[in-house]
Amino acid sequence: MRINKFLAASGVASRRECDKLISEGKVAVNGKTASLGLEVGLDDEVTVNGNKVVLKKNEYYILNKPKGYICSVSDEKGRKTVMDLMPQGVGRIYPVGRLDYDSEGLLIMTTDGELAQKLTHPSNEVPKTYLVKIEGILTEADLNPIRSGVEIDGYMTKKCKAHIVETNKAYTKIHITLTEGKNREIRKMFAIIGKEVTLLKRIKIGEITLRGLDRGAYRKLSPQEVAYLNSL
Repeated sequence: MRINKFLAASGVASRRECDKLISEGKVAVNGKTASLGLEVGLDDEVTVNGNKVVLKKNEYYILNKPKGYICSVSDEKGRKTVMDLMPQGVGRIYPVGRLDYDSEGLLIMTTDGELAQKLTHPSNEVPKTYLVKIEGILTEADLNPIRSGVEIDGYMTKKCKAHIVETNKAYTKIHITLTEGKNREIRKMFAIIGKEVTLLKRIKIGEITLRGLDRGAYRKLSPQEVAYLNSL
């Protein structure tokens, strides 16, 4: 494992900040000043400013995010963040991807940067399923442009799966599965067909669901669930 990754995984700082510590000569491996790109193993002794660093085990949680929270570890405007919902002393944990302030649902929280990158990078096409509610009646035919891809802000959205799960005169509920996740993409997609989203809730990442988890609640992912996410 590269030294900056080892330090970041141990909760010292971000990889970029760890690179700075290494460049400043504050990091040593087995008593010798470390260099950028150095590989270290579990048997090596790593210190920062003379203090021993121990590799921590990654933490993995699933959170049912309510509306009114932002997906950030802090907010300069003083708004509530998803960190306010997590247990104290959880360490350098952070949200994987984003759900905007007015959206809710499934959010992975972890210290594992590699898994976070895997789940969010568009090239990996990890499927994420959302429950969307709009006012009024919508037909399956109305969803065809969204399924095929629409132009938003100068780019074409990828093909996706979408189907109606409930409809009446007052509202329609749709399940939509995407393999990309640009900013406010679903809301913009429905705006293209003249519909305003009144509820947006992520209900699945791959086959991981919110089953049994109340709004604002969290639980640890099982080793089997973590292995599954790594396999996507």
